Amino acid sequence: MSGKIGIIGGSGLYDMPGLTKLKSVAVETPFGKPSDEYIQGELAGREVLFLPRHGRGHRISPSELNFRANIYGFKKLGVDRIISVSAVGSLKEEIKPLDMVIPDQFLDRTKDRKATFFGQGVVAHLSFADPVCASLSETLYRAGEKAGAGMHKGGTYLCMEGPQFSTRAESKLYRQWGADIIGMTNLTEAKLAREAELCYATLAMATDYDVWREGEEDVTAEAVIANLIKNVETAKAIIRQAIELVPTEKDCFCGQALKDAIVTSPEAIPGATKQRLELIIGKYM
Repeated sequence: MSGKIGIIGGSGLYDMPGLTKLKSVAVETPFGKPSDEYIQGELAGREVLFLPRHGRGHRISPSELNFRANIYGFKKLGVDRIISVSAVGSLKEEIKPLDMVIPDQFLDRTKDRKATFFGQGVVAHLSFADPVCASLSETLYRAGEKAGAGMHKGGTYLCMEGPQFSTRAESKLYRQWGADIIGMTNLTEAKLAREAELCYATLAMATDYDVWREGEEDVTAEAVIANLIKNVETAKAIIRQAIELVPTEKDCFCGQALKDAIVTSPEAIPGATKQRLELIIGKYM
């Protein structure tokens, strides 16, 4: 039986209208504090937990995010699916600003991220060939179609470090690599969600053409925010539709992602590490 649904709100999405029975939940984790308190409520008859990725007031930069605490907090609160909303730049002509993309692959250009729960005496190597939940991604895509948004199914999200935007040379290189969109957060979340055995899918909101496109104004925070304001209402409508469409039963492997992935002998794992990761690895010990 399905658990609660988590929503991570990216730039511009700091709340989730329509939630009822609201309450704020502060969570302590072995990895420090999440970005903010989680907002718990009901939407379309389902239990939902919302977290503003950058904190209310947008005070945390991508490189400063405590990704491990954010994902661990969702797990601790009983979430088993995460819908992550993110602003992105487009690297393809056909992905126009204000379009929505449901990516199914990632490229990693980050360098200062803690992107695993493991270490300190325990090693795990998980399959990440298909880094998002296909079932949840399909639900998001169908929700976008029902909401009347300009949708793109599949594509590669290049995750850069930031907080600066790309150079023109980088933007052109990423296009040669076959990347479709560019952002600063979602790959790290996807890696940790897989380790935590949570379904994860991205709703990427295109705000600009990055800096590769001739004759296009260079990407600026002002231009991004202007398109974000337009995009956010569409994103909220898609999420409401998605919550209604998410099936009660799960038909994916996300909940067993750690099976056979932990290569350290249980007796060799330090007690403190076992205790810290009990929520994640307990059922395999």
